[in-house]
Amino acid sequence: MARPSTRNITPINAAPAAPAAAGGPGAVVITELYAADEKIYPRAVSGWFAAWRWALVWATQLVFYGTPWLTWNDRQAVLFDIVHRKFFIFGLVFWPQDVIYLSVLLIIAALALFLFTAVAGRLWCGYACPQTVYTEIFMWIERVIEGDRNRRIKLDRGALDARKLGLKAAKHAAWIALALWTGFTFVGYVTPVRDLWAEVAALPGWIGGGRAPALGPWETFWILFYGFATYGNAGWMREQVCLYMCPYARFQSAMFDKDTLIITYDRERGEPRGSRARHAARPELGDCVNCGICVQVCPTGIDIRDGLQYQCIGCAACIDGCDQVMDRVGSPRGLIRYSTQHAMERKLTPSQVLRRALRPRVLVYTGIVWAVIVAAAIGLYVRIPLKVDVIRDRAAIAREVAGGQIENVYRLQITNTAETERNLEIAAQGLPTLEIASDTRLELDATSSRLVPVRLRVQPGAVAPGTHGIQFRVRALGVEGVAVTEKSVFIVR
Repeated sequence: MARPSTRNITPINAAPAAPAAAGGPGAVVITELYAADEKIYPRAVSGWFAAWRWALVWATQLVFYGTPWLTWNDRQAVLFDIVHRKFFIFGLVFWPQDVIYLSVLLIIAALALFLFTAVAGRLWCGYACPQTVYTEIFMWIERVIEGDRNRRIKLDRGALDARKLGLKAAKHAAWIALALWTGFTFVGYVTPVRDLWAEVAALPGWIGGGRAPALGPWETFWILFYGFATYGNAGWMREQVCLYMCPYARFQSAMFDKDTLIITYDRERGEPRGSRARHAARPELGDCVNCGICVQVCPTGIDIRDGLQYQCIGCAACIDGCDQVMDRVGSPRGLIRYSTQHAMERKLTPSQVLRRALRPRVLVYTGIVWAVIVAAAIGLYVRIPLKVDVIRDRAAIAREVAGGQIENVYRLQITNTAETERNLEIAAQGLPTLEIASDTRLELDATSSRLVPVRLRVQPGAVAPGTHGIQFRVRALGVEGVAVTEKSVFIVR
């Protein structure tokens, strides 16, 4: 990946005897759109924010890798069964008709992102984004195998010998193994993970000449696809995904204001910069010793002392690194810290900063998020585990049968969304002498759907010609409150 760079050159028609000095009156500055990008070697750092980041790495990955192996009611606890159009999430079963809940989930996620960004900047990017999480894991593997920053730089600049080849091969083998396991886990949310594991475990025997496994082409494709995406994004592209591919960095400023907590460098305290001996007093200098640790630990390679930049993902590694340096030189922590523009300009205390965090934008976001969450929870609680769709038979709108009765034919698509069998009863109402001329009771298996033909009749002369509203009522026998009423029409000619 390339990034823009500038350099000074002398114009072609400049006099040879008097070349213009770089940056002088006769110099021309051009911008190279495709300059080589230097590789970033982030330095390992420890501290309060690093501990939080790793806590979220563990939490997210335990959930991601562990959830598919949980069982619930003798099935996989979380399974998005696209083939059978059923989504199992612990005790809940969702069908395509429940897409409204997916919409609500996306709305909650978007509003929560707006809320967190308005309060404290790019918290999602710095701590929980999959790109950040997997990059952190891949960099940890790299440090374990190749060493810390200086060793990695020396290794990459050295000649290709057996040691370098072995270290690189071990690192990429570990990366590929983790990436493939990630792809396998992702597919395990769609295909039952235990069945998928049995199919994958049969691959070595098949390669050795045994029976071909039942692993389908789509499962194979998606395991390799997501594995390749994880390997490429976290192993090779890393910060370039955040800098050039992620749109969030481009519009995050629209959600910031002067009371948003962002990572800031205290210029008034830190400038002018200068090195000094440990605990040596140099009153003419600020607290910044110009060690460059804040740049070395940054995963995107920026210098936070230049001010807030869109490349900053808010991981706070520079805060941990700077605090360690401040401890060593005997200066107070907080030269780089979470603060706000108003706090820096007006010298606000931490308590004042927190009070200003509860501003109208934050309160509105919080209220909307909780309103949507409560509404979704109520909707799930009162949701009836029975769905009925009424479809009229288009082949015969209305017909006269034996005895002069008028008959309309319908098809009821009945779906039992519960994980227990149901004995159901069908009833119809809304017209005099209306009766059902087909079976009114049926058994429906757990999490299954059936198309049931229903014939309705009225006595001759009981209803005037035209279209009349009726209702179908389907209820579960022996279960209080599990009943659905759907409207339709009865046609008399």
